[in-house]
Amino acid sequence: MAGHNAVWVNAFTNRLVGGNPCLVVFDAGDLSEDQRLTITRASGLSECAFLQPTEAADFGARYYTAKAEIKFAGHPTIATVMALETAGLLAGRGQFTLEVGSGVIPIEIARGDGLPWITMTQARPIFGDRYDPAFVAAMMGLAPEDILGTPRVVSTGTPFCIARVRDHAALRRARIDPGPYQAAEEALGPHFEPFLVALGGVDGGDTFSRLLLPPPLPPEDAFTGSATGCMAAYLFSEGHVGARFVAEQGHWMGRPGRANAELVGDPADLKAVCLSGQGKVFLNAVIGNPD
Repeated sequence: MAGHNAVWVNAFTNRLVGGNPCLVVFDAGDLSEDQRLTITRASGLSECAFLQPTEAADFGARYYTAKAEIKFAGHPTIATVMALETAGLLAGRGQFTLEVGSGVIPIEIARGDGLPWITMTQARPIFGDRYDPAFVAAMMGLAPEDILGTPRVVSTGTPFCIARVRDHAALRRARIDPGPYQAAEEALGPHFEPFLVALGGVDGGDTFSRLLLPPPLPPEDAFTGSATGCMAAYLFSEGHVGARFVAEQGHWMGRPGRANAELVGDPADLKAVCLSGQGKVFLNAVIGNPD
């Protein structure tokens, strides 16, 4: 197998050190799932994107963590579009479609001075089970009173359990408690991931969030686009945010990230979540044979 061109993009930021990094591998249709997992583990990143042929959309990509394919993810989507733009493959078009594991996503790109703004329309939110605040608090090393309201699973392609934390101080204290976290995984499956959010940003935004991750993944995600879409749907449906707001994540890691969220529909009948962000290319490389 010959080498593959790849681009490292920091997503949801306009800074060289900021946002969530993702490696986008070009022409990856010949790579097996095991090879894709090997590359993702070797990168040390939470997720990598692999461009591949598609007949369903203008472009095709698949996203992988160190464990498995993930059907939809936000920061790899921003990174993938920025990689396509940098490689000159978008030919100046402003709208196109991208097929990922969960289906086809409409994409818009607005160019002007500086980096373009990329908008993805995530799938219509699906609201799932609600969970006892004490259950989620135990997983995150928090007290039950640190969780406001009732945590709920929401999916716009990938499910997350959204939990509103009472303030930034509680959000800073959050740590995965291995015992309760493992018990939750055994009971609910490995994809039950609490996404913690507090109202009020740290750099002029409206919300601030954290996603803590278990091994072998990095301990925390810098900016989680798919979870932010789920969080936006949850907060809007509960009346905590308006139809447009700014979401922040990653600042306490030294990787500040920012996205504009727009909710389509009303709180009782949400149609879609649109999330906009920028991406900064950090590195161009050639990936060798992972075997």
